[in-house]
Amino acid sequence: MFTQLRDDIRSIIERDPAARNTWEVLTCYPGFHAIMLYRCSHWCWTHHMRWLGRFISYLARIFTGIELHPGATIGRRVFIDHGFGVVVGETAEIGDDCTIYQGVTLGGTSLSKGEKRHPTLERGVIVGAGAKVLGGFTVGEYAKVGSNAVVVKEVPAGATAVGNPARIIEKDAKKSRDHLFSAYGVIPNGDDPVSKALLALIDNAAIQEQQISKILATLKSAGIVCEGCSGLDKLDPEQLNKLVS
Repeated sequence: MFTQLRDDIRSIIERDPAARNTWEVLTCYPGFHAIMLYRCSHWCWTHHMRWLGRFISYLARIFTGIELHPGATIGRRVFIDHGFGVVVGETAEIGDDCTIYQGVTLGGTSLSKGEKRHPTLERGVIVGAGAKVLGGFTVGEYAKVGSNAVVVKEVPAGATAVGNPARIIEKDAKKSRDHLFSAYGVIPNGDDPVSKALLALIDNAAIQEQQISKILATLKSAGIVCEGCSGLDKLDPEQLNKLVS
């Protein structure tokens, strides 16, 4: 138990630059307190004392603002940063070394008892503030869920999901492991796929405009005048790129 406690404290200090020492983590981190109380409630839940497990979970919610169902499965070195408003459902599974920020919901979309209703987060997953992961699917190893994303389907290992509904913007697991930890699920130079598509369309339109201008100039030099093709507003790709990016 004490080894697990030391691992939890060490992982928080590694992932939060505001954590200065062990005493500060022990006394001032509600996410740490919620995990400790969860372990007590989970023990009760798995030893047929389910009311007591729920009651301890309820007390933890009052004191920390974090609701972890005692039936959930939570691994080692899980860090709930800030934590207020985090909700983890009964059949949720959280793997080792995951990081969850405030306002996250690991929720279910089914009312059927006895089935897997809540998501599974594999090792090293980061879920940004306010994200909602809803359903009995899997978020793969070292995947990242951006802040305020709404994820309703599986996320591949090493991918990053952003938006509502969430879109996958990166699927390179090796690249993702190169920066194992990204605060709030933000990856370096991670562009939204819709923005990338719009930027590509703008660049393509600018190239086509240049080609059309050359064609018109060639026709004019040959004495062929195309009526209605003059006086059109020119595309400003730089201005449009600023609006999209």
